[in-house]
Amino acid sequence: MHPSPNLNPNPTIRHITFDCTGEPYELARFWAEFLGHPVSDIDKPGDDEVLVELPEGAPGLLFVRVEEAKATKNRIHFDVGPTGRTRAEEVERALSLGAQILTDRTLPNGRGWVVMTDPEGNEFCIERGERG
Repeated sequence: MHPSPNLNPNPTIRHITFDCTGEPYELARFWAEFLGHPVSDIDKPGDDEVLVELPEGAPGLLFVRVEEAKATKNRIHFDVGPTGRTRAEEVERALSLGAQILTDRTLPNGRGWVVMTDPEGNEFCIERGERG
């Protein structure tokens, strides 16, 4: 039997999963507020798994409670491109939500990025935005 030509037989990425030693709902709220997308309305504080719903076709962000703490640098991370804000404005907004600056790799010509951590210590980078 051959697969239908209209069906892609390859797997799809459904979620990008973050392990959390703290409260998954709180980390999900950080990312939901930062990215401007909702926490699933079926998830609540105290749940062991919490989903941030991204636009149709994009994998959701899933936050799962685990016992073991993060021990090393992330092997994969998000590079965030500001929309309608400068990099500096986006960094300030992330700080106000609970992120921290790990290192500023902004170059004198404006290129580069700022390496930040979310409240659980997961690294992400904020690149130069449309406005600088």
